[in-house]
Amino acid sequence: MTHTEREPAYAGQFYPKDPTSLRRTVQSFIRDPETVLEAKAVLVPHAGYMYSGSVTGRVLSSVKLPRRVILLGPNHSGWGEALALFPDGAWRTPLGPVPVDSELNRKLLSFCPELRADASAHLKEHSLEVQVPFLQVLAPDCRISAICVGTAEYAALESLGHAMARVLLSLGEPVLLLSSSDMTHYESSDSAARKDRLAINRILEVDPAGLYDTVIENGISMCGFAPAVSVLTACVDLGASVGRLIEYTNSGETSGDFQQVVAYAGMVVL
Repeated sequence: MTHTEREPAYAGQFYPKDPTSLRRTVQSFIRDPETVLEAKAVLVPHAGYMYSGSVTGRVLSSVKLPRRVILLGPNHSGWGEALALFPDGAWRTPLGPVPVDSELNRKLLSFCPELRADASAHLKEHSLEVQVPFLQVLAPDCRISAICVGTAEYAALESLGHAMARVLLSLGEPVLLLSSSDMTHYESSDSAARKDRLAINRILEVDPAGLYDTVIENGISMCGFAPAVSVLTACVDLGASVGRLIEYTNSGETSGDFQQVVAYAGMVVL
């Protein structure tokens, strides 16, 4: 696999471009939890930091971050493969490069036939990029594998989830699964909260099929439900039984507009 470096596409838009300002901003979202959780997975949002950075910061500072992280997010651009793994190399942010975990990449490709090495799906995708500065501040020695999910076909999502679990079980050290998603888009805060509670309950029950059916049947505009299904599938295989909601909020808390919000949830799976 060739060495590929991904340059930041959204520095100065979703988060500060200046390294000092970026580090200071991320640090402002970090909390000192009473108990640090041993999580198998987390679900965090991916809006601009002014809207959802506090949720991401609270979630990631509440868990023990291992040296290795698999990031999964939706494909907003439609570019590239349906299940696209960023090739070996590095992801750059204003804080510097984060190396891609080449061993994890090799194992993921070996265990999941549907997965393809493909940088193009990631080039203009913000859902994973915005997570990386948090990892750089909270776990400076981390290595990542990044998967952009551009399919809602349940069989493919389930296959990826089972493959990730097999990869993690084959390793001798912990790996965190990070699933990136915003919740309901462009509805009133009351409507969003009602719909999102249905999806959140399925995640807290670690129920991938239930989440999939709930989102489809209720028309919930949760943009990252597909990667969340894969992550929950892996969590079931890894023995997870319960999730915990860390925070739920919406863009109206920042903008003042509660009639057309985007909602954000931060959760951990234990």
